[in-house]
Amino acid sequence: MNKSYFYLKLETHHLHMSYKNEERRVRVLLPKNYDIDEAESYPVVYMHDGQNVFYSSESYSGNSWKVIPAIKQNPDLPRMIVVGIDHGGQERINEYTPWKITESPLPEEFELGGRGAEFAEFVMTVVKPFIDQHYRTKSDKYHTAMIGSSLGGNISAFMGIEYKDQIGGLGIFSLANWITSKAFDSYIARKELDPEQRVYIQVGTQEGDETDRKLMYGNMKQAYIDGSLKYYNQLLTGSVPIESIRLNIFADEEHNEKAWAKHLPECLRFLSEKWS
Repeated sequence: MNKSYFYLKLETHHLHMSYKNEERRVRVLLPKNYDIDEAESYPVVYMHDGQNVFYSSESYSGNSWKVIPAIKQNPDLPRMIVVGIDHGGQERINEYTPWKITESPLPEEFELGGRGAEFAEFVMTVVKPFIDQHYRTKSDKYHTAMIGSSLGGNISAFMGIEYKDQIGGLGIFSLANWITSKAFDSYIARKELDPEQRVYIQVGTQEGDETDRKLMYGNMKQAYIDGSLKYYNQLLTGSVPIESIRLNIFADEEHNEKAWAKHLPECLRFLSEKWS
């Protein structure tokens, strides 16, 4: 087998977030033979929680999304550029939540959430233009996808609506929408959705962890399942056709990268079906 097949180049950039006056690491995984096939341009998949995307040694849980093996072991997938955008550490919950968290057992003086719109704007007005300028991308919405898990799924679902003219595919893993469900529900109800968008949704029956327990009342496992089913129905109500949505509920799967990595190839396959 051609050795270059196993050689995928990962490039690192630090992009300026003006609203926080700090740099954010963004890494770009290039498809095989990117340097050789100079006439080719490629679809782009943006992934949140960049620290967990490429290498297990960096990942919070000790497991990564295993994007590189997913691409190598599934040669039927079209060639694509994958961009991992790091989360903000302690700021992660604020950046990935467009609304203030008000429906939780936290004491009222705890202010959490509400910076999601600013973070989304950074991705769409700084990161995406930088990638499109520096790499040979297919920059239209049909060849642009956004993938995230848990709170990263929340911000992806929000961005899929807010930037529907620029994002054509969404991978929503273990959506944690219970955290601001009232705000999200009223937001999606008053927005026009894009019937041409493709949305992959997955949730396990054993979701939820100790961190969640501090933020929510009631049955966590059920909250994750209910949230994904509700989002699925909201998309249908908003006239996204059923064949453009893939919903998977996996028995016994938990809330971690191991579960998400397992199904990433299926997600990429589904999102790329209409890529030329």
